Amino acid sequence: MAQVAASEPSLPASWWKRAALVLVVPSAVFVGLRDESLEEVEDRQEPLAALIGLAGVAVVLVSPTFRRMLNDPSVSLVLVPVLAFISGALYAVATCWLGGGLLFGAARRLGGLGSYRRARQTVSLASAPLALALLTFWPVRIAIYGRDLFRTGGDDYGRGDAIFGGIFLGFVAWSLILLVIGVRTTHGWTWARAAGTVALAAVFPALIVAAATL
Repeated sequence: MAQVAASEPSLPASWWKRAALVLVVPSAVFVGLRDESLEEVEDRQEPLAALIGLAGVAVVLVSPTFRRMLNDPSVSLVLVPVLAFISGALYAVATCWLGGGLLFGAARRLGGLGSYRRARQTVSLASAPLALALLTFWPVRIAIYGRDLFRTGGDDYGRGDAIFGGIFLGFVAWSLILLVIGVRTTHGWTWARAAGTVALAAVFPALIVAAATL
């Protein structure tokens, strides 16, 4: 582990800056999660909460509920961002605590010694691409389609919708890759062991999604 840490470039002390740099030099940022001193934990708490909060809003906007929200004439367009913020915050809390718990349990099954708190913070830090999607992907999509994004039968359906959907899946894949990098870096594991941990943690959510789909 010392060799891994020594090979990483130096980073700014501020975790607000590191939260952005995880998109560029993820291993160098994730290795900082190994320091679980009280000062370090407090320094990164707010930046990581902001990351996963933004990510939560980005995810709920793509949900079927929001895609047809304006079908109800009693719902104003002004309510969409308000409800997205509230729903996104709730989704972020659930993802952080439940997702972190699943990752913690999976890592323990494979011999990991990290804490539950570190698992939660790994999940939060890995959500950076989805937070980026809220600031880049969604403004462009909303500028192109406007109200049609939030009601059925608009101009956003069809090929354009498929293209934007594929781009958003790219952000999701990016987050999953960062999660594997985070597990590998914080535990000092091989790629296979880290990927296996993420896959094991994802089994339960995948079963829930499959059951809901069926």
